[in-house]
Amino acid sequence: MAEEAKKSLGYNDTPIIPGSKWHVHDGNRPQPPVVTPADFPTQEKAGTPPSDAVILFDGHCLSQWIDKNGQDAPWKVENGYCESVPKTGNIHTRTEFGDCQLHLEFAKPDAPGDGNSGVFMMRKYEIQILNCHDHMTYADGIEGGLYGQCPPLVNACRPRQEWSAFDIIWIAPRFAGEQLMAPAYITVFLNGVLLHHMRALQGPTRFRALAQYTPQSSYGAIELQDHGDPVRFRNIWCRPLSIYGN
Repeated sequence: MAEEAKKSLGYNDTPIIPGSKWHVHDGNRPQPPVVTPADFPTQEKAGTPPSDAVILFDGHCLSQWIDKNGQDAPWKVENGYCESVPKTGNIHTRTEFGDCQLHLEFAKPDAPGDGNSGVFMMRKYEIQILNCHDHMTYADGIEGGLYGQCPPLVNACRPRQEWSAFDIIWIAPRFAGEQLMAPAYITVFLNGVLLHHMRALQGPTRFRALAQYTPQSSYGAIELQDHGDPVRFRNIWCRPLSIYGN
């Protein structure tokens, strides 16, 4: 009876969808996994990750992060967030990710400096964090910009002390030996506003120089930057995109 009910959902006498083994409206095609969606953050409270997310920081400890020497991350944790400690260096995840969805919330405290930081996909490709609400810089260095390559479509930066949220869809570059088969692609939302849509990157981030690809793995850690300014982070999670079939 259950099998009959399943088949009654669709059809098996329709054309095969090109590139697949499934009929149009195929009743036997596997259903997507059920996921409890994320709650949106507020200024007072961090959001809640979706049920299938890899939790990278839950507000309590930085056990998923290490410094450049492989030691425990030296940033401070308090009041549900972690804060970069100037001159301690960048921190990155213990786990490496390929194609993924990344969410993180951040705030620039009322402190000296410009709130300069960034999130690096695969420790190579930077999405800028900077106080651009009342401080301006060159266009490809604005908050949400793909540093040194592409400005965001708009400036959606919030004032100091207010929490912001990045939602990033990352498609890693592909190599066959020494040959680049496909560049990295990225989609970025800042505070719910689209900044980049499937933008092809020109290569890893560089300062005052053109980006260019060199052969690399399609997996890498996620890195948060210490640029000498204290910046706070909370509710960091990642969803690998290669775990589900079609």
